[in-house]
Amino acid sequence: MIQYLSHVLPICLVILSMCSFCRADDSKTLDLPEPRSTGGRPLMEVLRDRQSSRQFSRKEIPLQVLSDMLWAAWGVNRPESGKRTAPSAVNWQEIDVYVASAQGLYLYDAFEHSLIQVLSGDIRGLTGMQEFVKDAPVNLMFVADYSRMGRASQGDKDFYSAADAAFISQNVYLFCASEGLATVVRGALDRGKLANKMKLAPEQKIVLAQTVGYPVD
Repeated sequence: MIQYLSHVLPICLVILSMCSFCRADDSKTLDLPEPRSTGGRPLMEVLRDRQSSRQFSRKEIPLQVLSDMLWAAWGVNRPESGKRTAPSAVNWQEIDVYVASAQGLYLYDAFEHSLIQVLSGDIRGLTGMQEFVKDAPVNLMFVADYSRMGRASQGDKDFYSAADAAFISQNVYLFCASEGLATVVRGALDRGKLANKMKLAPEQKIVLAQTVGYPVD
């Protein structure tokens, strides 16, 4: 029996490692692999190659690449202070990153570097008005939680959350250029319908969405 398990266990581990999104356990939380915060292409080359794309392969994004991308987008890069890879006005950190895949909708927890499952269904088709969003492997939603912004005026909440979401989006663009991924940031979406499906609170506002995948060969 032990000999049998010694052969089967490595195979199981390989299968799990190949899953882009493995279903979460009863806690509905998926711990992401440790992000690789070294390496990548030189910054000036990445800036040269940064671009928007609206054609995506259906090829899944490996979990390690997804982990690296989410950390680059809005991860904690200074654990001693809890500050992040993108700037945030007044350090409100009001932006949440949601990840929509074929397996469901997840909320990125930067402090635990994990994905919390919000919905089990595929809502990619609701994340934008373009045809490609329903088939691309990942759609990100940048959601501002105005309740974290204190007594700021409504105008300041709208302005600064838009700026902060844009900073995060640019981090995604630079990561994609470095990793050979295709991406495009999007504002054309039915925010009311999507917010209702995502079960957002009244103080949560969808600012932008961003599609990520491999380019079409």
